[in-house]
Amino acid sequence: MPYYEVVFIARQDLTDTQVKDMTAHFSKIITDAEGKVHKTEFWGLKNFAYRMNKSRKGHYVLLELDTEPAALHEMERQMRLHEDILRHQAIREEKLSEGPSCVMDKGGRDDDKRPSRDDKKPYRKDKEAA
Repeated sequence: MPYYEVVFIARQDLTDTQVKDMTAHFSKIITDAEGKVHKTEFWGLKNFAYRMNKSRKGHYVLLELDTEPAALHEMERQMRLHEDILRHQAIREEKLSEGPSCVMDKGGRDDDKRPSRDDKKPYRKDKEAA
């Protein structure tokens, strides 16, 4: 069966419990069709770059699935009909990711590899002119 990565955004006025129940409902659609949900990540309440349906924030959720396309289409259909889902997107993947997603992985950032301010040489015009 093909692998899919699905991210959806729920309305900001929902509680965490409601978002988890909604995620469980969508996961049940996949498991009823004999697919597997390999990973579920709640990314939390995040700000949008622009307003969507008069909202400034939303609850982000990631699902990694191993399922048939028919089950995925049914889940997407129910997401379109659900009034609490602002946006959703499903992407087909070649293989499942290992470990946490880049949003959840705070330790593997490139910021640690940059030189600190103390490591940089000071810039002085008077030394270059000489």
